[in-house]
Amino acid sequence: MKFRIWLPPLLLLLALAGLWQLAASSGFMAEVLNLEDFLVPSPSQILDVLWEDRSLILQNAGTTLVEIVAGFCLALVCGIAVAVAFRGSETVRRAGYPLVVASQTIPIVVIAPILVVWFGYGIWPKLAIIALICFFPIVVNTLDGLRSTDPEAVRMMRSLDASKMGIFRRVEVPTALPGLFTGARIAAAIAVIGAVFGEWAGSDKGLGHLILQDNAQLETARMFASVLVLSLIAISLYSLIGLLERAVVRWR
Repeated sequence: MKFRIWLPPLLLLLALAGLWQLAASSGFMAEVLNLEDFLVPSPSQILDVLWEDRSLILQNAGTTLVEIVAGFCLALVCGIAVAVAFRGSETVRRAGYPLVVASQTIPIVVIAPILVVWFGYGIWPKLAIIALICFFPIVVNTLDGLRSTDPEAVRMMRSLDASKMGIFRRVEVPTALPGLFTGARIAAAIAVIGAVFGEWAGSDKGLGHLILQDNAQLETARMFASVLVLSLIAISLYSLIGLLERAVVRWR
């Protein structure tokens, strides 16, 4: 069953890679784009560079991975806390929810350099940018899960003299878990974007920094190799959260 699920996208990916290989190796793609051949690498060239420069790429990938995981965890903690606060008080929700929405209207390319100026070139600006991007889907989906609690289940718990904390722990939290994991999966997929923007704003290591260097030096194949690694990181985190959801939310 799992093989049948993965087979169609795998076949499509192989077909697209094959077409790309044919168009790039024949020079057709470079001719259409009016570029030099070395600016349009084929998938085989990208894989060759990925292997030849694996030490450099993996070293920078490790830095970016640490930033992504730390920023995601920060967003997860803050997002859950804010969602619970919004659920606990309608006044707090009405006051704070518009600010949560407004936080997503700030262009990351604008705020990233400001955070670097404030916090320097260390890891903290990257964590702040990643957390800012990941925060919104976690808050919104967790809050929607908490608010979708069955009123009949709540009334039944109250008839059994359950406390507010007991109702929250036994009814609201299990109901909200699917929404929380949905928001976490979305956040994991877009956390890579925040890490790259953070490294572009100011960094001396990481895949985002390596991409900037390769762009200046016209190392196009290695740029694509770095992008491939970033995609694999995002897919891996998304899949890990999906596996964790299966283990925790067993009733789905």
